Amino acid sequence: MNKRLFWLITVILLTTCSIANASYEEATAALNSGDYIKAYNEFKYLAGEGDARAQNRVGVMNDIGQGIPQNFSEALKWYRKAAEQGVIDAQYNLGMMYAIGRGVAQDTVEAVKWLSKAAEQGLPRAQYTLGYMYITGQGVPQDSAEAEKWSRRAAEQGFAPAQSNLGVMYLNGQGVPQDFVQAHMWFNLAASGGYADAQKSRDTVAAKMTPAQIAEAQRLASEWRMKGK
Repeated sequence: MNKRLFWLITVILLTTCSIANASYEEATAALNSGDYIKAYNEFKYLAGEGDARAQNRVGVMNDIGQGIPQNFSEALKWYRKAAEQGVIDAQYNLGMMYAIGRGVAQDTVEAVKWLSKAAEQGLPRAQYTLGYMYITGQGVPQDSAEAEKWSRRAAEQGFAPAQSNLGVMYLNGQGVPQDFVQAHMWFNLAASGGYADAQKSRDTVAAKMTPAQIAEAQRLASEWRMKGK
């Protein structure tokens, strides 16, 4: 290959990459400005070219009817394409479609498959949902130890619903030894994270505790918050 042809191919490749990146940025800008039709068209083009980020976005826009009529079947199709490329949000979205039967027949086993992939990549809401499915035995055998494991992973990332779930597990001795101090701590953290139900749960467990236990739980919650800063 002569040098002129080599540089010509290089320029074409770099130009193509630049156009693709610009198109995604333009689509995102259009989305953020409320021009949903333009955004959808840009994302759809990129999705067709195999861009996994765009495939997930096209799925979301079909799912919620943003710029186009709501279409769960299309959402499912694009979520799957992105999920198969390892996009964590798409794996979660696809799992939830199967979990609730939106755009597809409800299939909790398939839901667990995709939620597990997202959970293993560290997505807190997927970890929380997977933990809940182990608690209730949806798509998997009921398993308190697995429920505790996934709830804790999400809770440790500051995901308030998972913190509340972990509090419930300590309150009831489900998957962990019963421990009112730990229950109060996790309810307290969830409440401060904006999870309203956790405040009631914290007050309920506090009624079963001594002042010294409450003080210890508050100390642990304070230490946990400082650790996260």
